Amino acid sequence: MTGNSSRIAVAIEAFDEANAADPTIVEAEGREWPKELLYARQMSAWMDRFAPDASEALRLAARCQHIRRWEIPRDSYPRDRIGYLKWRTELKLMHARIAGEILEKAGYDKDMIARVQALLKKERLKSDPETQTLEDVVCLVFLENWFADFAKQHDPDKVVDIVAKTWTKMSPAGHEAALAMAGDLPHDARALVERALAAG
Repeated sequence: MTGNSSRIAVAIEAFDEANAADPTIVEAEGREWPKELLYARQMSAWMDRFAPDASEALRLAARCQHIRRWEIPRDSYPRDRIGYLKWRTELKLMHARIAGEILEKAGYDKDMIARVQALLKKERLKSDPETQTLEDVVCLVFLENWFADFAKQHDPDKVVDIVAKTWTKMSPAGHEAALAMAGDLPHDARALVERALAAG
């Protein structure tokens, strides 16, 4: 058990070191953070809340969900649906590759590495409970920490559509957690969530 604890600590430290290089700086918790380092910590925090008995693979995947995401900017692809999907696919492949390299150095075997990579690539979303849990946590982190600012920067109709699509990706347990947290959102952001759910 000690070996496993040491190994996951080494991996998380390496994930965080990789994400600490993010040139985008954001403010939270009274200080400045590299954006993807902050996001990784938020993912781990929500995983602990939402799935306290999560497997080691799931906890690892949560921590490296966006690892070095800034290396493939959205502007590298056309601003249409096809471009968006290509961008997301390339991100998943990159995240899986970088995570695999770090996990191998941390001493993980091929089976564990493959499992974390499958989670990062969101394989079998609706049939794999752990993939679903990771997706729920992704959505909860977005709603709690990033949604309000995102909503201010985009057309309300687009935001409502995104919330509706996000909702369909979540499990009933994810819905319950999101609804419990939605009351703490700023009024305008909460109104958009309510509008999206009413439309659905």
